[in-house]
Amino acid sequence: MARRTGASGRLDDAARAGWLYYVAGRTQDEIASIMGISRQSAQRLVSLAVSERLVKMRLDHPIADCLERAAALKEKFDLRHCEIVPSDPGSASTITGIAEAAAAEIERWLRRETPVIMAVGTGRTLKAAVDQLPPMECPDHRIVSITGNVGPDGSAAYYNVIFSMADAIKGRHFPMPLPVHVNSREERDLLHDQALIQTTMALGAKADVCFLGIGEMGPEAPLCVDGFLKREEIGELEEAGAAGEICGWIFDQNGALLDHPINDRVASLPIPSRETATVIGVAKGKRKNAAIRAALLGRQINGIITDEDTADFLLKR
Repeated sequence: MARRTGASGRLDDAARAGWLYYVAGRTQDEIASIMGISRQSAQRLVSLAVSERLVKMRLDHPIADCLERAAALKEKFDLRHCEIVPSDPGSASTITGIAEAAAAEIERWLRRETPVIMAVGTGRTLKAAVDQLPPMECPDHRIVSITGNVGPDGSAAYYNVIFSMADAIKGRHFPMPLPVHVNSREERDLLHDQALIQTTMALGAKADVCFLGIGEMGPEAPLCVDGFLKREEIGELEEAGAAGEICGWIFDQNGALLDHPINDRVASLPIPSRETATVIGVAKGKRKNAAIRAALLGRQINGIITDEDTADFLLKR
């Protein structure tokens, strides 16, 4: 996990280590592994949590509430990874907080010594997260885009992640040189049969971790705003029971892929297997709540980075 700098960041890390040690009952070796630090650093952070009086009968720090929610969501939806950031009542931004948390988690995976295959989707939040990554040397890792990198007009998709990562991360990058949607199933199958695309598809299927945005339905749906689908097509999908989308794949309120002709035209790669990969959705906000819940119910994802308000919605339901 990326280390936060400054006194406030140091206390955040101490609070996290203190919660893991005193509440979750983790050993210092386990804390070191979870936080991506040495055992000695984990020991110092636990001691700091005590000396700064963050630990009393309960963890006296705002992050404790987030950790409690994360543990509850992890149990409820059988998640591999869950991180909850504080909600900011004064902000209407859909990326505040979670972009920073996603950047830290991405960096933690990229700093692993063993080779990693990382798959990435696209979207505003993920791009904001990637823009925060420091320059890194990752010659043994491979980063693959599972969604099309071409916009509706043939230009590079604006909220693309793979090219932004290539600017910061020195590793092998594999873009998906296709649009999100094509004109027909036959056209998609023909494109997917090309040797260049086959290589990317095979790599995506073997991903160790995947970071994805989650899109809602409605007139403000990213697929509509970014020009991939027309407003009337979004309306047709809603009438058919669509609740959300990931990389263009439309699913219903139970998280099952929708039996609809538009899904036949999706050129994105299938989402990596949740049996073998950690697939983390990065999203928050009232507009996205129903889509996030559906993605969790249907096991489209097995990890989530979101905020307190969305976590409360998911837990109350």
